Parts: sequence; structure tokens; C-alpha cells
Amino acid sequence: MSRNTVQTTVKKKSQAYEIWRRFRKNKAAMLGLIIFSIMVLLAIFADVICDYDTQVIAQDMEIRLQPPSAEHWFGTDLYGRDIFARVVHGARISIIIGLVATAGSVLISGILGSVAGYYGGRVDNIIMRVLDMFLAIPGELLAMAIVASLGSSMTNLLIAVTIARIPPFTRVVRSSILTVIDQDYIESAVASGSKDSYIILKHVLPNAMGPIIIQATMGVGRMILTAAGMSFIGMGVQPPVPEWGSMLAEGRDFMRYSPYITLFPGLAIILTSLSLNLLGDGLRDALDPKLKN
Repeated sequence: MSRNTVQTTVKKKSQAYEIWRRFRKNKAAMLGLIIFSIMVLLAIFADVICDYDTQVIAQDMEIRLQPPSAEHWFGTDLYGRDIFARVVHGARISIIIGLVATAGSVLISGILGSVAGYYGGRVDNIIMRVLDMFLAIPGELLAMAIVASLGSSMTNLLIAVTIARIPPFTRVVRSSILTVIDQDYIESAVASGSKDSYIILKHVLPNAMGPIIIQATMGVGRMILTAAGMSFIGMGVQPPVPEWGSMLAEGRDFMRYSPYITLFPGLAIILTSLSLNLLGDGLRDALDPKLKN
């Protein structure tokens, strides 16, 4: 291994450690990390914690609308299904939607924003004007229109929320690219005859990743909220699949007499979104301490 390679590796490790040190000092961000880690663990081990067939979707009308107890920690819903089991398995659905939709939108936005910011001129105008037309439509309304045309399913919901988040993500990527393309090392790479694709992937994007990572982290929470809202109005994940938004819809008629049916899935949505917002704020301060001031 060459000396330059060793120095680069050591520098990257020291930068990562410094970012983690600043992040760790933020108590709110650490709280968000802990809460989201718990949610992820619940999603991963959902089948170990609760059986899907017997506790999540199996109906037992004899025990319907039972309040929280030692046997049913969060009580049972109007079909006699265990609410705790459904919340745990619902974490898997909601987190998968949030992560997959965010990854898809960031990937597409990264390509569009990089091309628009790097080349500028006519290419930039064409891409951004097309996206401006989509930005004129609220994201949730655009997602509803897509699901209405494609049909209600988890796959179509993923497609809808992914497309709805591409325009704002693209603007963030483009703004980040514009802050680095005038740097000396970019001009040196261009003067050396490197290909545009190499310059974008090797020099431009790595130095513009801070704001992108922050927006992506917060975007996961936004995706979860959007998906829950779509499911609540019947345009997302369909019953009996446990999804937090559809669970709220099923229990809204019983809020006066059995509020726990909507309380626990509502808390799950709030805690997950809050934890991701706290994570995003912590990453912002850790990646660029100047922003904190």
C-alpha cells in the first residue's frame, strides 16, 4: 500500500471520527438514533416477536375491543387482532416504504440534479422547468393522483411517493452541486481531460453529499407520513396488511370508547418521524458545525 493511500485512509477515518464525535455530543440526535434503532430492530425481528398468521391477521371476535392487558399489551382491535403485534409488523411495512422510496428518489434526483448543476445552461433550464411543473402540485396530491391512476397497492404507493419527492430532492442536489463546481480541484480535473461522468462521481458528488444526506434522512420520515396518510384514506396499503395509517383508519370510529386502537399506531408514526427529524438535525450540525450558528 502506497504512502498516499495510507494518508488518505487515515484522513477519512479521522474525518468520520470527528463527525461522530460532534454528532454524539448532540443529545437530541442521539435520542433520535436510539428511537429509530429500536424501530428498525422491531421491524427486523417482527416475526420472532409476534407470529404473523395467528396474532396479526387472524380474527377472533370473542376478544374484540379489549383494553390493554398483560395478555394483549396494546389491547385488541375491532376484529380481535392484537394491536401490539400489528404495530410491530407495521413498523416493517412503514420503514421499508420510507427507506426504499427515499433511496429511489435520491438516486433519480442525484442523476438529474448532478447533470443540471454541472452542465448548466440549456440542460439546466430544461430539467428544472420540467420539475417546476411537478413542484406546482403538492407532493401528497401528486402521489394521490398516481395511486388513483395505477390502483391501490404497496408497489404503486412506493412508486407514487418516490415520484412525488423527486422534484424537491433534485433542487437540493442541484444547489449542492453548484456550491462545489467552481472549486479549484474541479477545474484541475476538467483541465486534466477527465471525463465528465468521472468528475461528477469522483469529485463533485462526494463533496456535496452533506446536504443530500441530511435531506435524505429527513425524507424517510416524510415518506412514512405520506404513506400513512395515503393508507388512512384507503389509497395505500390495503387491509389486512398491518400498516400504521390503515390501522388509524380502522380505529377512528372507536376513538371515544376504545382510544387505544388509534393511540398506539399514532404514537409509532410520531416517534418514528420525530426520531428521523432529530437525526437529520444532528447530522446537519455534525457535517457542518457552522450551520448550527
